[in-house]
Formats: sequence, structure tokens, C-alpha cells
Amino acid sequence: MNIDEIISFVNNHDGVLTLRPGPGANFPELSWGDSFFYYSPNGTIPTRTQPFATIVTKNYPDDELSRLDRSNTFRVNISAGKDAFVRLTGHPPRESANQGYDPSTLDMVFPHPVYGTAGWLAVVNPGARTAKTVRELLSESYRLARARYIRNPNSRAL
Repeated sequence: MNIDEIISFVNNHDGVLTLRPGPGANFPELSWGDSFFYYSPNGTIPTRTQPFATIVTKNYPDDELSRLDRSNTFRVNISAGKDAFVRLTGHPPRESANQGYDPSTLDMVFPHPVYGTAGWLAVVNPGARTAKTVRELLSESYRLARARYIRNPNSRAL
């Protein structure tokens, strides 16, 4: 899977707002080239919620273990819920630290190196081994974000 394929897959879900910051946009330069997915059927950036998935194309401060400084390397990050997290890792999110994962391994699902304890999963350069799982996780993450939006009107943009 490449970045455009992932973006296209996520955008096929109704009500998705995809942010792709770049030069000239009112976003920090560090975020340029990355993608952020929100459930927002009215097309406005939610002010009180996190994206349900992201794609990052570079190392961030304190988030360098995936070695995204390698050529043509990116990481998809997915908040697919506790059940998916436990099913794929064998342990609850709060126990994700010190489990021996190598977050630089390509095409492997692992707890996000920074937000794993919050239930986020990640894959560096999803390929043949993880493409189906990544699609399933993205759909589940979307479903959870949509359910939160419907259940909690306060999470919507003002």
C-alpha cells in the first residue's frame, strides 16, 4: 500500500475530512506532507477530538523509533479501539511499553511507539502482510469515530 492508496481507501468512507498540510496552509511546517483523518460530515476541522488515523512521513520530536528518515518510508497510525489492539498485540494498551516491538520493522502491526498506551496501532510501509489488516483497522477506526461523533455533539467543531 502506498500513501495515496490509503488516503483513497479512507476517503471512500462517508463524512471523512482529510487534512494534508503543506506550504501556504495554516499548519505547523512539521506537519507538511502528513495526512490526518477525521470524521466530520460537515467538512469542518473538529476542535475537540483527535484524528481517527494519521499518516506521518517523517520523524517527530520524541517519535524517532520508526526511523521515518529512511527513503520512501511512512507510518500509518490508527486508533482502532481496545478490542482490536488486544486482538492484534495480545495485551491491553496500558501494557504496550517494553513488549519488545521494533517500531522500525516494515509491514508489521505494532503498538504506536508513543501512543500505544492510548490504544493506537501503527504500521510502517504496509505491504502484502498487513494491507488487509490495515484496511480493516482503518474501517473500524472510522466506525468508532463516527459513533463518538453521533453520541457526543460536544466533540464537533464549533
